[in-house]
Amino acid sequence: MRQLFAQRFTAMVNRAYAHFRLGAIALVMFALVNLANPAPARAIDAPELLPTQMTNVIDLGRFLDDFQEAELDKDLAKFEQKTGWKLRVLTQVDQTPGRAVKDFWELNDRSILLVADSRGRNLLNFNVGDGVYNLLSRGFWIELQSRYGNQFYVREEGQDRSILSSIAAIESCLANDGCKVVPGLPKEQWILTLITSVMGGFIFGYAGHPRHEGEVFAWRWALVMTPLWGMLLIAFGIGPVVSRTGDLLPIVRNVVWLCWCAAI
Repeated sequence: MRQLFAQRFTAMVNRAYAHFRLGAIALVMFALVNLANPAPARAIDAPELLPTQMTNVIDLGRFLDDFQEAELDKDLAKFEQKTGWKLRVLTQVDQTPGRAVKDFWELNDRSILLVADSRGRNLLNFNVGDGVYNLLSRGFWIELQSRYGNQFYVREEGQDRSILSSIAAIESCLANDGCKVVPGLPKEQWILTLITSVMGGFIFGYAGHPRHEGEVFAWRWALVMTPLWGMLLIAFGIGPVVSRTGDLLPIVRNVVWLCWCAAI
């Protein structure tokens, strides 16, 4: 009985292995065929979606109301006339004109195309001309996208505010010969600088805690720990604030919290 069961089990395993091997061979052959003859990539090109009249804003996604769209169109036209930088806005959901906008707007090295697409995790995408990178680095665009295009910001402020805030930041930086970071200090980022300042204050206070009788403050130990608490305060507590805003209030708050935590 045991021998018969073993024979049947062995036969079943052999059949399963044979089927698996045939399936694996078929999968490999299918992959090789597709690699050898890949399907040609087709770029989307739908000029029929473009407006008949020239405009700086194509709002296919209807993220802006009529007044916002008209005002933004005027603002972009004035900015281009004043500075020579060409800013354009395209919003889309299900349909997109694709690369047809390049010829429609005659995009070049001094052009910036903001594409707002609600289908992705991040609302914003930027098509930036090579000449723009001399003033606004790739890191700037990554920060701009993550600040104004993330789902939390869009959910709280709206798609229109996301677009308008991004355009305002770009115009401000281009008008002032470029920016290394996105101007403005969001509340979330200030809270992060405050946390690092508080951590620096605790370390500073612990390092300076008196260790001998009659000692008021252990300055020697505080100086030894300067690279740590100093980095938390200057590099992470003050640096991000100074580089993004001229407002001194966040800096004063961070320093006050550091001193208060050090005194605990």
